[in-house]
Amino acid sequence: MTELELQAQVADYIRLQYPSVIFHSDFGSGIKLTMGQAIKQKRLNGGRRAWPDMLLAEPKSDYHALFIELKREGTRIFKKDGTLVSDEHIREQFDMLADLRQRGYAAEFAIGFEGTKKLIDDYMKGRYAHVD
Repeated sequence: MTELELQAQVADYIRLQYPSVIFHSDFGSGIKLTMGQAIKQKRLNGGRRAWPDMLLAEPKSDYHALFIELKREGTRIFKKDGTLVSDEHIREQFDMLADLRQRGYAAEFAIGFEGTKKLIDDYMKGRYAHVD
Protein backbone atom coordinates (compact mmCIF):
# COMPACT_ATOMS: atom_id res chain seq x y z
CA MET A 1 0.00 0.00 0.00
CA THR A 2 1.36 3.42 -0.92
CA GLU A 3 1.32 6.29 1.54
CA LEU A 4 -1.38 7.98 -0.56
CA GLU A 5 -3.56 4.85 -0.41
CA LEU A 6 -2.98 4.67 3.34
CA GLN A 7 -4.01 8.31 3.67
CA ALA A 8 -7.26 7.63 1.76
CA GLN A 9 -7.99 4.59 3.91
CA VAL A 10 -7.41 6.59 7.11
CA ALA A 11 -9.65 9.43 5.85
CA ASP A 12 -12.40 6.88 5.16
CA TYR A 13 -11.96 5.42 8.64
CA ILE A 14 -12.26 8.82 10.32
CA ARG A 15 -15.39 9.66 8.31
CA LEU A 16 -17.02 6.34 9.27
CA GLN A 17 -15.96 6.09 12.91
CA TYR A 18 -15.93 9.77 13.87
CA PRO A 19 -18.29 11.56 11.46
CA SER A 20 -18.39 14.80 13.46
CA VAL A 21 -14.61 15.23 13.58
CA ILE A 22 -13.16 17.98 11.43
CA PHE A 23 -9.99 16.75 9.77
CA HIS A 24 -7.63 17.75 7.01
CA SER A 25 -5.42 15.61 4.84
CA ASP A 26 -2.43 17.09 3.03
CA PHE A 27 -3.02 16.02 -0.57
CA GLY A 28 0.52 17.04 -1.56
CA SER A 29 2.11 14.44 0.67
CA GLY A 30 3.04 11.12 -0.77
CA ILE A 31 2.68 12.16 -4.41
CA LYS A 32 5.28 13.13 -6.94
CA LEU A 33 5.27 16.84 -7.65
CA THR A 34 7.07 18.76 -10.35
CA MET A 35 9.82 21.05 -9.10
CA GLY A 36 7.53 24.07 -9.52
CA GLN A 37 4.69 22.37 -7.63
CA ALA A 38 7.06 21.32 -4.83
CA ILE A 39 8.31 24.90 -4.47
CA LYS A 40 4.72 26.21 -4.27
CA GLN A 41 3.73 23.47 -1.81
CA LYS A 42 6.68 24.32 0.45
CA ARG A 43 5.91 28.05 0.26
CA LEU A 44 2.25 27.45 1.16
CA ASN A 45 3.34 25.33 4.14
CA GLY A 46 5.42 28.07 5.74
CA GLY A 47 8.62 27.04 4.02
CA ARG A 48 8.67 23.66 5.70
CA ARG A 49 8.75 20.32 3.90
CA ALA A 50 7.92 18.30 6.98
CA TRP A 51 4.31 19.36 7.63
CA PRO A 52 2.36 16.31 8.93
CA ASP A 53 0.04 14.39 6.60
CA MET A 54 -3.15 14.68 8.64
CA LEU A 55 -4.74 16.92 11.24
CA LEU A 56 -7.70 16.03 13.44
CA ALA A 57 -9.09 19.33 14.73
CA GLU A 58 -10.76 17.73 17.72
CA PRO A 59 -9.88 18.81 21.27
CA LYS A 60 -9.31 15.88 23.64
CA SER A 61 -7.84 15.88 27.13
CA ASP A 62 -5.07 18.50 27.22
CA TYR A 63 -4.72 18.81 23.43
CA HIS A 64 -6.46 20.97 20.85
CA ALA A 65 -5.66 18.71 17.91
CA LEU A 66 -3.83 15.61 16.72
CA PHE A 67 -1.21 15.82 13.97
CA ILE A 68 -0.30 12.55 12.25
CA GLU A 69 2.70 11.79 10.06
CA LEU A 70 1.66 8.68 8.15
CA LYS A 71 4.14 6.00 7.13
CA ARG A 72 3.60 2.85 5.12
CA GLU A 73 3.72 -0.51 6.90
CA GLY A 74 7.31 -1.56 7.45
CA THR A 75 8.77 1.97 7.63
CA ARG A 76 11.40 2.29 10.33
CA ILE A 77 11.65 5.53 12.29
CA PHE A 78 14.11 4.30 14.88
CA LYS A 79 17.05 1.91 14.72
CA LYS A 80 17.19 -1.13 17.01
CA ASP A 81 19.30 0.87 19.47
CA GLY A 82 16.51 3.49 19.75
CA THR A 83 18.25 6.22 17.78
CA LEU A 84 16.56 7.98 14.89
CA VAL A 85 17.24 6.61 11.39
CA SER A 86 19.56 8.67 9.22
CA ASP A 87 16.95 9.52 6.55
CA GLU A 88 16.98 13.34 6.27
CA HIS A 89 13.25 13.67 5.57
CA ILE A 90 12.25 11.46 8.53
CA ARG A 91 14.54 13.56 10.72
CA GLU A 92 12.81 16.76 9.50
CA GLN A 93 9.42 15.18 10.22
CA PHE A 94 10.58 14.07 13.67
CA ASP A 95 11.68 17.63 14.47
CA MET A 96 8.35 19.05 13.24
CA LEU A 97 6.36 16.62 15.41
CA ALA A 98 8.54 17.52 18.42
CA ASP A 99 7.97 21.24 17.75
CA LEU A 100 4.21 20.70 17.55
CA ARG A 101 4.25 18.74 20.84
CA GLN A 102 6.20 21.60 22.49
CA ARG A 103 3.34 23.88 21.44
CA GLY A 104 0.79 21.67 23.18
CA TYR A 105 -0.48 19.50 20.33
CA ALA A 106 -0.64 15.75 20.12
CA ALA A 107 1.71 14.85 17.25
CA GLU A 108 2.99 11.42 16.23
CA PHE A 109 4.25 9.16 13.51
CA ALA A 110 1.78 6.40 12.68
CA ILE A 111 2.90 3.32 10.78
CA GLY A 112 0.41 1.38 8.68
CA PHE A 113 -3.35 1.37 8.92
CA GLU A 114 -3.63 -0.55 12.19
CA GLY A 115 -1.06 1.67 13.91
CA THR A 116 -2.82 4.80 12.68
CA LYS A 117 -6.24 3.51 13.69
CA LYS A 118 -4.94 2.76 17.21
CA LEU A 119 -3.41 6.24 17.52
CA ILE A 120 -6.68 7.89 16.41
CA ASP A 121 -8.84 5.71 18.66
CA ASP A 122 -6.59 6.30 21.68
CA TYR A 123 -6.64 10.05 21.04
CA MET A 124 -10.41 10.16 20.59
CA LYS A 125 -10.91 8.19 23.82
CA GLY A 126 -8.65 10.59 25.74
CA ARG A 127 -5.88 7.97 26.13
CA TYR A 128 -3.18 9.67 24.05
CA ALA A 129 0.20 9.89 25.73
CA HIS A 130 3.44 10.62 23.91
CA VAL A 131 6.26 8.31 24.89
CA ASP A 132 9.80 9.66 24.43
